[in-house]
Amino acid sequence: MTDIFKLDRRDFLKLGAATGGGLILGVHVADTRPWVTPGGPLQPNAFVQVAADGEVTIWVAKAEMGQGVRTSLPMIVADELDADWSRVTVVQADAHPSKYGSQMTVGSRSVRNGAWMNLRRAGAAAREMLVAAAAAQWGVSATSCRTESGRVMHNASGRSMSYGRVAERAAALPVPEHPKLKDPAEFNLIGKPLKQVDTPLKVTGQATFGIDVRVPNMLFATVVHCPVFGGSVKSFDATRARAIPGVTDVVQVSQGVAVVAKYTWAALQGAKALDITWDPGSFSLGSADITARLIELAKHDAAVARQNGDCEAALARAAKRVEATYELPYLAHATMEPMNCTADVRADRCAVWAPTQSPQGTQSAAATITGLPIDRVTVHVTYLGCGWGRRSRTDFVQDAVETSMKVKAPVQVLWTREEDMQHDLYRPTAYYRAEGGVDSTGRISAFKLRVVATPIRGRGGRGGVDRSGVDGAANTPYRVPNMLVDNVQLHLPVPTGHWRSVGPSRNAFVVESFIDELAHAAGRDPLEVRLELLSHHARLTHVLELAAEKAGWGTSPSPGHARGIGLVENKGGLAAQIAEVSLDGGHLKVHRITCAFDAGRIINPNIAEAQIVGSVVTGLTAALYGEITLEAGRVKQSNFHDYPMLRMNEMPAIDVHIVESTEEPGGVGEPAVPPTAPAVTNAIFALTGKRIRKLPIELEELGATGS
Repeated sequence: MTDIFKLDRRDFLKLGAATGGGLILGVHVADTRPWVTPGGPLQPNAFVQVAADGEVTIWVAKAEMGQGVRTSLPMIVADELDADWSRVTVVQADAHPSKYGSQMTVGSRSVRNGAWMNLRRAGAAAREMLVAAAAAQWGVSATSCRTESGRVMHNASGRSMSYGRVAERAAALPVPEHPKLKDPAEFNLIGKPLKQVDTPLKVTGQATFGIDVRVPNMLFATVVHCPVFGGSVKSFDATRARAIPGVTDVVQVSQGVAVVAKYTWAALQGAKALDITWDPGSFSLGSADITARLIELAKHDAAVARQNGDCEAALARAAKRVEATYELPYLAHATMEPMNCTADVRADRCAVWAPTQSPQGTQSAAATITGLPIDRVTVHVTYLGCGWGRRSRTDFVQDAVETSMKVKAPVQVLWTREEDMQHDLYRPTAYYRAEGGVDSTGRISAFKLRVVATPIRGRGGRGGVDRSGVDGAANTPYRVPNMLVDNVQLHLPVPTGHWRSVGPSRNAFVVESFIDELAHAAGRDPLEVRLELLSHHARLTHVLELAAEKAGWGTSPSPGHARGIGLVENKGGLAAQIAEVSLDGGHLKVHRITCAFDAGRIINPNIAEAQIVGSVVTGLTAALYGEITLEAGRVKQSNFHDYPMLRMNEMPAIDVHIVESTEEPGGVGEPAVPPTAPAVTNAIFALTGKRIRKLPIELEELGATGS
């Protein structure tokens, strides 16, 4: 249930809000039980202030990392409020343990999963209160009034009043429990391609990312971590590091050794001069060892994640039977802004400035480390130079808080690119064994898939199913009469975490590749087979048909070109992609990606399209280049020279076709990642007859290089 409430000014000021008279509302998101909380409301996730001068301020509790939440979330509130968009100010909310609900920004959940309706109710409640106040002042019925662009208007008399003039009166009224929401046909902002409110700040360099934070008397530091996973500091000699001009201190912290200086360059040079002896611990596996273990585990018993029909019997009587194995590597996040955090720990309080996807997790971690009550820890959320799930953890926050405690001064800790690359929380590696059958009519009759993978750290109980690890496979939308998906887990010290689109980023590649293999075995068109398996799913069928139509599937591509399909249903978003590739001049060239996308009602189509294009870039980078390898328990890659990103000259044309929908909003920032790799590799098969079952694509095997 949702509760909307007024904040008294004292409580509001505690949250860092602006002063000034007017109406201030919060949104409380509770569970299904009656909401009764002595002393105040619980878990608001948005605040609205209508000031006496007519300015509207909207606080956003989610982290902005390029996905546009500082524009899209306020658009929802402002539309229901009928605010004048030109007079709306957007403010990033600091962390609070309960007032905002969950501030975690992951899983394409900023709009979906209830936030959509909660934010609408916040705006609608404010609008009703403003109307009621104006109507009372005029001595007319509230039903005879309407709102438009920050004004209450009385149709019969032609009178109007700005929200600012009536805000104080409205603040004294009771909050409506069930405000009437707009008919979607009345939306003025939602669905419109408004410019992002923070683009000017980013273009002019005024936006404050974590790395830009500056506070008085701040020192700068970097931390050197043990290169072997599970290892620790045995001893260190800081003599040479302290001799670097500008270095002020060298201290040991839980995760390594921090070099502190008056400026970043000195800290980085001091770190290079450190003489550290490591205790490497017991982990010493390399990538080949890990793959061998995955392959061996594939022979063992597995936990069933999905089972319908009798897969073994169907395979036994299949007219044609196909078997294949697939491999996917660890992947780094490689965020453009390396991990960093600024902390100022005092005896009675702690302030943190962090580019974090988990404001409350950061607040809780700082409180635990310092021993301070959580209400004495302030977390200021900065812009994030890319997240992808990496910044949902707090290891980099721990470095900063501990270093500040050691040197008793505010410190900004910045990881080097090498530390960032070699101490990531990697997308898990995985090995797959697939078996499928086609019956005498050419229909897919059986699909069996064993997923053997390292789970995300802290997930996937031993002996059970790692639900995140089989996401995109066990819940594939394809309806095969006999299907079995099971899971075996390999637990290793290699740190793993959520990577953009998580399970489907791996599993959709395997499912889409194997569906293509079965279609080929049946001698049928891959599009036709998919549509047959999706006959129960009207929305996904439409998305696939739209992508095929726009890409010209069924027509002959240019000479030397071929097309392939990739499809996914993920986090409330449906994405189908057609890739067109060639091997022109000995180079693999991805010419075009056509993407049809349905995520329900879209708040801002410009932002949605940008997210879809970015997702394709992510998926294509992983397909062509992404691979983290280990040797003797440590990561071999260290920077972009050996962990490359897609270059601008490699960028294909991307045609985005967003389905207009009245369904509830779904996820936008991740679903277009998983289909890209299989669309490309299926196109490669159509062109060369060679199946790609291991990523990244080994171009040498195709007699090609990237371009």
